[in-house]
Amino acid sequence: MRVNNKSYKSIWIDDNEKIFIIDQTLLPFDFKIIELKSLEDVINAIGNMQVRGAPLIGVTAAFGIYLAMHQGNSNIDLDNAKKKLIATRPTAINLKWAINQIEEVLLNIDPNHRAAAALKIAKKMSLEDEKSNVKIGEFGYKLIENIYKKKKGTINILTHCNAGWLATVDWGTATSPIYKARDNKIPIHVWVDETRPRNQGSQLTAWELQHEGIDHTIIPDNTGGHLMQKGMVDIVIVGSDRTTFKGDVCNKIGTYLKALAAKDNNVPFYVALPSSTIDWETENSEKIIIEERSEDEIHYIRGKDLNENIVNIRITPDKSRGSNFAFDTTPSKYISGLITENGICLATENDIRDKNAK
Repeated sequence: MRVNNKSYKSIWIDDNEKIFIIDQTLLPFDFKIIELKSLEDVINAIGNMQVRGAPLIGVTAAFGIYLAMHQGNSNIDLDNAKKKLIATRPTAINLKWAINQIEEVLLNIDPNHRAAAALKIAKKMSLEDEKSNVKIGEFGYKLIENIYKKKKGTINILTHCNAGWLATVDWGTATSPIYKARDNKIPIHVWVDETRPRNQGSQLTAWELQHEGIDHTIIPDNTGGHLMQKGMVDIVIVGSDRTTFKGDVCNKIGTYLKALAAKDNNVPFYVALPSSTIDWETENSEKIIIEERSEDEIHYIRGKDLNENIVNIRITPDKSRGSNFAFDTTPSKYISGLITENGICLATENDIRDKNAK
């Protein structure tokens, strides 16, 4: 996608096999590209959320295994790298999926060839993620197009957190249908949830949409229900960090409340995700490990002061405790459908397996 009219991806490798990412912790105030030179760099980038979003985490982890195999290519080295990477973000299933895919291949080849093989797989995963997101956009666009044919006016889409190209290699999941609708000349307006406590909606999604020239409005998280009551939302599209094979969706905290509001107001609620985000081993969403992050993310907020300086300030009483659950789960009964690279399916085991099982 584009930043200041120049095309970028969220992670890429140059002709000299150097790996680069956009440091997302600095957005929207500072656009900085950094190089990942080692497994430790990748672990820090994922853990500190310089890269985030389930699909991007998976691809980044794949490049992390490649870098690890340059540092040491034994079975012990591979297992250590796997354990360290998986521990960084336990909720996003793409992380484990990507590492397992690489491990299966590397364990069956000469250790001296493991770095080259890991690089090949990581590049393939990156390309496949792009292709998947393009397909998600094409299928999701049809939903927007159908609404437009009936409404004949601007389509108001609500999205939660950031499931844009910054959360994937390119295009995004929830935003890909939006970009496709824009390209097909359908008038679009996006309601952007701020998504406290890390503000990934107001800081990342809004930044993306601004650079893509898409009309949008940032709203406090709890405004969504009011907008739906007033008929100001035509469709909700969110992403997913893990989806069970029975259709329950684990996504950024607050997604569940949006689904409840959508259900109560007859607003279509769709989840956009690559099939790699489907957890084929987990039936019950209650068994998903919900990441709990530092309470400092609740107590402190980063922004510009009146002098244009970027500062961190505390916004809570000094002695108050905070609880920071990063995700929640939305039961399948509240979901209108799942948009994957294989099409749109119901959030049911039979339809998910029929469309996405390989």
